[in-house]
Amino acid sequence: MSEQADFEALLEYLARTRDFDFTGYKRASLMRRMTKRMHEVGIEGCAEYGDYLEVHPDEFGALFNTILINVTSFFRDPEAWERLRSQVVPRLLEAKRDGDPVRVWCAGCAAGQEPYSVAMVFAELLGPEELTDRVKIYATDVDEEALVQARLGSYEEKETAEVPKPQLERYFEADDGRYMLRKELRRAVIFGRNDLVQDAPISRVDLLLCRNTLMYFHAETQERIVNRFHFALNRDGVLFLGTSEMLTRHADLFRPMDSEHRLFARVSIARPRQMRGPAGPAAPVDPGGDRDWMRHAAADAAPIAQVVIDAGDRVVAANREARSLFGLTDGDVGRPLQELKLSYRPADLRSAVDQIKHEAQTVEVGEVEWRMAGGEKRRLEVRLTPLLVEGRVEGVSILFNDMTRFRLLEDDLAALRSDAEAAYEELQSTAEELETTNEELQSTNEELETTNEELQSTNEELETTNEELQSTNEELATVNEQLRQRTAEVDSANDFLEGILTGLPFSVIVVDRELEVQLWNRQSEELWGLRSDEVRGQYLLDLDSGLPVGELEDPIRACLSSAGNTVALEFAATTRRGRAVDVRASCRPLGASGGVRGAIVLLDAALRDGA
Repeated sequence: MSEQADFEALLEYLARTRDFDFTGYKRASLMRRMTKRMHEVGIEGCAEYGDYLEVHPDEFGALFNTILINVTSFFRDPEAWERLRSQVVPRLLEAKRDGDPVRVWCAGCAAGQEPYSVAMVFAELLGPEELTDRVKIYATDVDEEALVQARLGSYEEKETAEVPKPQLERYFEADDGRYMLRKELRRAVIFGRNDLVQDAPISRVDLLLCRNTLMYFHAETQERIVNRFHFALNRDGVLFLGTSEMLTRHADLFRPMDSEHRLFARVSIARPRQMRGPAGPAAPVDPGGDRDWMRHAAADAAPIAQVVIDAGDRVVAANREARSLFGLTDGDVGRPLQELKLSYRPADLRSAVDQIKHEAQTVEVGEVEWRMAGGEKRRLEVRLTPLLVEGRVEGVSILFNDMTRFRLLEDDLAALRSDAEAAYEELQSTAEELETTNEELQSTNEELETTNEELQSTNEELETTNEELQSTNEELATVNEQLRQRTAEVDSANDFLEGILTGLPFSVIVVDRELEVQLWNRQSEELWGLRSDEVRGQYLLDLDSGLPVGELEDPIRACLSSAGNTVALEFAATTRRGRAVDVRASCRPLGASGGVRGAIVLLDAALRDGA
């Protein structure tokens, strides 16, 4: 299997085992980040790395931290944030009636600097109390580790360098070298995991920030995400992108408000939105058993598959069409929905159910493909509707409308239209020359658009590489700071040891197992006339001084061969000034607990009587 095939297989393995779908990411950037992590653990091939992940599950966290580049800061690109603060947010607030809630979604929030920056912008315009009452900021990311850090709201001093001093003093509290966001700001931000590729978007949003996140995805995935952003925003909603991102291919969805600072307004289009659920409470239950039977019979006779769950997500009913379509049995009634394959096949119902519980609105999942047990393919339109009792969601009705026949009719209609177009083209043979000219112009226009998209893609790739380099630079800065601290500790220890040795009234000599001098203190220099830099690394028995080194050979060797024993002796010597002295010496082993590494020689010299 080729390396590219191994790489794709590794991506599928991550999606299957860890619910991280990276297939929508740009391959070049993804390969660079993954290769970086493989080199760190000493692995070259993707297949070998897949085996390594199976044996070392802790490696998943390190891999995701390497792939998900969390390069961000407070008020990143200050000019763009100033435009948002001075013009965009005030206009959003003016369009609201007093007291109306404001909803903000910060997608790809990393460690939280961006949503907290938005919170400070609203706090400056509304005040902290009204911020807490009116503004809800939903901050999402796929990196759980980054979300944990974001929820704490605690940052190092260097991470808050971009926060203006007035806001730093007003909204942060200093705590042991770190800065903690005040509670009123943290209460305005709600953090949660959301995968832009797979999960449903947050709806009814007034302001949506997604800065330098789209550039990691390829064009097809970007298009799906931008469509979801359009769905998520209110009619007058605003989209705020990063400096490397544009929406040249989505002029039908967003129009530029400020192209330089990447601010875009939502364009209203004729497209059905989510439908609201029933306005009033559900109909009361008829105690008559006959009527209950009639309702069940009517549900079973309905041509649309229906499954009903209660507030605890347990299946309470499934009509005949649903049982036939999904192979449900009477034993499945009463089971939690998440225990059934139906919860994720043919569509992810769990996130849609959670959305209904939060918003009490009908959710249109859209069309999905379903393969029957016999191999027949069906196209199903999935819709979830809340069942309300006194305004509370007490259950959810899930409808699976079979659209297969309609799609086949559409295909037939498309074929008929194709035939009609062919006949029309024959009738328009006299206009071929004009159409040819028009096609040439269209081709030229498409080439220009393609060139523009390629330039945009190149710009995104450069921005991605820049963020990777910035992330690496931050890692190197951290390592450098740790090295500086270790060096300072070593220097301090050396100064401390030097102070001790200088203050001793004895001559101290340390030798290794080959009798080469490793340490020669100040008192040794005074007594024997040789400087420390002259003797360090020299063979002790070759030194030429008043110290009779031959007297020390046997005691030192005895000390080296018998760990833990101290050898004492006395002998006469002559100092560098020619004075006769009596020397009391002792040899002690160095590092006896872990094996003898050398010997410490202590020499106490006293002037001989009459000298």
